[in-house]
Amino acid sequence: MKPWLIAGLGAALLLGGCASKQDNAGRYSIQQDRGPDSDVDMSKVPDAVPRVEPPSRWGNKSPYTVLGKRYSVMPSAEGYQQRGVASWYGKKFHGHTTSNGEVYDMYQMSAAHKALPLPSYVRVTNLDNGRQVVVRVNDRGPFHDERIIDLSYAAAYRLDMLGKGTARVEVEAITADAGLMTAEHGRSGVPAGDAAITGRLLQVAALSSVSGAEALAAELQALLNEPALVESAERDGRALYRVRLGPLSGSHTLNWLLQQLSQAGYSGAHLVDLP
Repeated sequence: MKPWLIAGLGAALLLGGCASKQDNAGRYSIQQDRGPDSDVDMSKVPDAVPRVEPPSRWGNKSPYTVLGKRYSVMPSAEGYQQRGVASWYGKKFHGHTTSNGEVYDMYQMSAAHKALPLPSYVRVTNLDNGRQVVVRVNDRGPFHDERIIDLSYAAAYRLDMLGKGTARVEVEAITADAGLMTAEHGRSGVPAGDAAITGRLLQVAALSSVSGAEALAAELQALLNEPALVESAERDGRALYRVRLGPLSGSHTLNWLLQQLSQAGYSGAHLVDLP
């Protein structure tokens, strides 16, 4: 499932953690990965906050080889977007070193990726339920051709994918200068631009299922007392159903709406103009 880093003389050598149980025996006391031994509520764990960081000293060697396959590290995360299957990793690797030399904490919002530079920040959307998280990529993997990202236990919890173990996702890079949708604040602590949200739309999610999108729209309308709608679109030849709140009444501040949506698992909401 996971690689580990053996660093020496200024060079990093990545090895595939799932190569065999025998390979792992000397390093990991747990042979089969799992979540925590008791239930832990991860619903309030905050998203990673994108910020400008220099490339990690370790984990960015390119190309590198794992399990006989050669991989290259992207020079930049800017513009990266991909759909595929996500998996997650937990207690087996908790407390061990990640590929960039940090310590893996399954209760933080982090992830492993084969090609993105370390560290990077990405928004991950579960295409089956619309839930979104923002994670910091600080590790390498998963070294399975059919999987594109390995998420921490906390991130998988918030995406509601722990039971199945994998999920169909969309991964989008977030550059720190663009960041997430945040409002400018005045001295009073109230977003200075809130008056401008009246009549606008707040896009919450984009799903591949029209029934799932309609169910989410109804749920959000009841929760937030704002009108909700579903708009169809197409991306890469695939149908997409955007769930949007609005036109907004202005009865709630933008910060309040974003906070409620984040607590409900939709941290990527952002304002869009009326068509």
